[in-house]
Amino acid sequence: MNESPTAAPRLLVVEDEYLIRMLLEDMLADLGYDVAAAVGSIAEASEVAAKGDFSAAILDVNVGGREIYPVADILAKRGVPFVFVTGYGERSLPDPYNNRPALQKPFQVEQLKNAIVGLLTGA
Repeated sequence: MNESPTAAPRLLVVEDEYLIRMLLEDMLADLGYDVAAAVGSIAEASEVAAKGDFSAAILDVNVGGREIYPVADILAKRGVPFVFVTGYGERSLPDPYNNRPALQKPFQVEQLKNAIVGLLTGA
């Protein structure tokens, strides 16, 4: 991704519930991140994941009743880090995704911050 040293990291947000997506965008702005794209469907997410310019992604596990894993696979192939967001519990992720970071809904801004810092630093 082509960011200048002073540019805020750009993030992809995939969340099908509009109000939650808006809340995530606000939280990210408060934390100093730019939202490269915020989408609410697997189709949109797949397109942006394949071609978009961003540093990391936040992926809701269940998007419109479909699982996000095909989008996660695209990001993994590109080497783009991501965190899952789930209401089902962090341990609900199937293989091969259970080693990926996850946030349990509802989460606080500090938890989101820690997850993103971990993604961007490889920690």
